[in-house]
Amino acid sequence: MSDDKTIDGTARAIREPAPGAVPTVAERIPRRTWVVGAVAVPLALGAAGLSLAQGTAFQPTPVEPVAIRALAPSSATAIKGEVAEIFGNKFVVQDPTGRVLVETGREGEGGTLVAKGEAVTVQGRYETGFLRAGVLTHGDGRKVVLRPAGGPPMGSLDWAKDRLGLGPTPDVAALTAAVQAAGYGDVRVTGRGPRHLEVAAKDRDGREHQLHVGFDGQVRERPLL
Repeated sequence: MSDDKTIDGTARAIREPAPGAVPTVAERIPRRTWVVGAVAVPLALGAAGLSLAQGTAFQPTPVEPVAIRALAPSSATAIKGEVAEIFGNKFVVQDPTGRVLVETGREGEGGTLVAKGEAVTVQGRYETGFLRAGVLTHGDGRKVVLRPAGGPPMGSLDWAKDRLGLGPTPDVAALTAAVQAAGYGDVRVTGRGPRHLEVAAKDRDGREHQLHVGFDGQVRERPLL
């Protein structure tokens, strides 16, 4: 009777390293280390992509301020005035023609983004009764971008390509020309998606429109608000 046990019925030779032999890199590094490295590489690329994203933030087209009384629904408008009141992440701006409530989102929580009595310029999306701030310019010229400009969803393949410089790069000048050729004027780029730009523009009658402009030059309208 033998104490030997058969596991799978197949005999395999176990190679012992020759005396004095130098082990290979794969033999010196434990398997767990290779697994950790395989996981760390994508994370490192993601960190690099995030760094690139922070350094190449999209900037919307600057817009000249209008009188508060003249505000109309638009995805790209601006006002200039004095901070009259502050309510957490919201504040009221007034100019000689009127007052408007400005909403700043998470960046304005705590009520320290602006100071009462401060002169500011606010650019963003105006809906009935309030302005969703996208860019805030302080009286001393300091500019704060409050809203992300969009782009591919974070973590997606398009996002990774975009952040590493491998994704499509929009030719803003050419796409603006395509919008104008479609019969629109006063073109203002407000954001971007994976393969398109978000654009505010006016038709020949001066009516405001919100457009989806593909990187291939195709222009289509979207609901304004």
